[in-house]
Amino acid sequence: MKSKTMEEHKKHSPLRVKVGIITLSDSKSNLSQEKNPNFVSNPEDLSGKMIIESLEELHEIVSYQVIPDDTHLLLETLRKMKNLGAEIIISTGGTGIGKRDITIETIKPLFEKELNGFGEVFRYETYKELGTGAIMTRATAGVWKETLLVALPGSPNAVQLGVKLIKPEMGHIVKHMKQ
Repeated sequence: MKSKTMEEHKKHSPLRVKVGIITLSDSKSNLSQEKNPNFVSNPEDLSGKMIIESLEELHEIVSYQVIPDDTHLLLETLRKMKNLGAEIIISTGGTGIGKRDITIETIKPLFEKELNGFGEVFRYETYKELGTGAIMTRATAGVWKETLLVALPGSPNAVQLGVKLIKPEMGHIVKHMKQ
């Protein structure tokens, strides 16, 4: 059942938002800079490319970076993307429970407000598809300085699910963050 209030809010939400995309991967971060330093890609980064391809038609991709699993570099990259005007920054990778997985520990302290429902729905949908292994995903989202940070696992299937969940609400979320 759709909410009339929510539908009304969506009507007054921006249709196009500015998005930053970060892939965290030690193995995929050995890159050369392209002409535009805000767009550093790797042909092997399927997940980052999936995010771009899913969003670029409706939204403005202000930056795309592939970086190693490094706390200081992640924080620096988030600040740079925010300074470029990113209203939503989607990261992929580094959300697991391995020793090098630092995404959640790095971004959660930044959250002024956490969107608990995103992680809950993500895990529920993952559980329906994969079973109890879903308990290991730590996908999350939260607001940092009027910017939504979304942390997705690195697998293409997880990225596809995460984008499917967040894409219809992007303008709506940006509208509420700025109120």
